[in-house]
Amino acid sequence: MLSVHGRKPAAVVVEPVARGFLKVGLTPNAVTLIGTFVTIAITVTLIPSGHLFAAAVFSGVFAAFDMVDGTMARLSGGATKFGATLDASCDRITDGALFAAIIWYLIYFDNAHPATIFAALVVLVTSQVISYVKARGEASGFSMIGGLIERPERLILGLVGIGLEGLGVPYILPVCLWLLAIGSVFTVYQRLMQAYKQDRQENPKAPGAKTA
Repeated sequence: MLSVHGRKPAAVVVEPVARGFLKVGLTPNAVTLIGTFVTIAITVTLIPSGHLFAAAVFSGVFAAFDMVDGTMARLSGGATKFGATLDASCDRITDGALFAAIIWYLIYFDNAHPATIFAALVVLVTSQVISYVKARGEASGFSMIGGLIERPERLILGLVGIGLEGLGVPYILPVCLWLLAIGSVFTVYQRLMQAYKQDRQENPKAPGAKTA
């Protein structure tokens, strides 16, 4: 949802940063890779060792590179299909690293309840499935717009959860993980239904199609 409605307000901050990076000679793809490597390094070192608040702050800063690189490509007129593919691939890697690190923390540092670990595993899997359904649907010619839990919501809830957990707020991480787990499963359903309805409109006589 935020990825649809939040880009214009964010542009006030993102565009000056993007222009600055372009002036010093950075390319959008370089910014994508820098943000990815640094974010992964932060999450896999700080979260499993229990430095949750620092991990949330630094991960949030570098995760913002996901908006900066796209803005750089637009401003420079250098947007490419490879750049879009690289950006999407790096997003999946950083999402996986974040929630894998959270699972590691829950199991080996926090001795969390199995239900909390289960919720985190659901988020880890569905975060990849949500993006895959969108990509596969768009490759089939469907319009896949919106969804309850997209990448911004996933990062915000995940980082807020570990940040407040690091500050000692009780039960906040399990609550955030369960919200994400339930919302992510629903988002997979949402996107599959988007594709299903559009397919029925294009092929009204196909098996299973509804007739008026």
